[in-house]
Amino acid sequence: MSLRNKTVAFIGAGNMGEALIRGLLGAKMVPPSRIIAADVRAERREFFMSSFGVQAVDDNVEAVKAADIVLLAVKPQQMSELLAGLKPVMSGAKLMISIAAGVTTARIEQELGGQARVVRVMPNTPALVGAGAAALAKGAYATNNDLVSAESILGAVGIVVRVEEKLMDAVTALSGSGPAYIFYVTEALIRAGVAAGLDEALAKKLAIQTVFGAAKLLVESGEEPESLRRKVTSPGGTTEAALKVLGEGRLVELFTEAISAAQKRSRELSGS
Repeated sequence: MSLRNKTVAFIGAGNMGEALIRGLLGAKMVPPSRIIAADVRAERREFFMSSFGVQAVDDNVEAVKAADIVLLAVKPQQMSELLAGLKPVMSGAKLMISIAAGVTTARIEQELGGQARVVRVMPNTPALVGAGAAALAKGAYATNNDLVSAESILGAVGIVVRVEEKLMDAVTALSGSGPAYIFYVTEALIRAGVAAGLDEALAKKLAIQTVFGAAKLLVESGEEPESLRRKVTSPGGTTEAALKVLGEGRLVELFTEAISAAQKRSRELSGS
């Protein structure tokens, strides 16, 4: 679906808004003249105007009035106040896309006072480098075309999958929080390398490139993770010795418990 004739307003011009605007412009999906960034911070407005040539305003209502698609990129605790201010200028002609964690489509629909077309999205931070993973779910009044529009926007910075909204807490636990798990594992590899006698700078360089290379191999080879693991695990070799320790340490069970804890917390935050 073409977005070139749509005006897209970003309410909240933070890192994710910046990533999406950069992606849309880079893919030439929306011209700069049809993008509006709304933010209370003057330095962010100046940055968006000078860096991308888009419109930047400090008035959310003004931005929404002019928009066909509104992307809500504010903190969850700011959502109710924001929606109360937007309610008078909302119409069924506008698509609302929310990336606020834990805020359900039903809540947005209710607080906008009617049959708002809402698509909820859970992106993750690798979107900042065009390698994001986003899941989206439509609310009661959004259409399939609305899903396609949302997919087009999020697809400019990574992959997009559709899920039922009841699975959003699981998505949050796996891919939303997932980059932090990988960063934590990388930290652990660096510390282990230092403990083994490597200089910290060297351990860091090797660990980061190893994580990057392994991810690239997973993506580009098309092989299953298990298959790739087996290929580098020679019987009686060094990798097998290391994996034995990780298995005895219940690594799989620990990740399962960690994701379960994150899922539970996501449910608590969303009130579901």
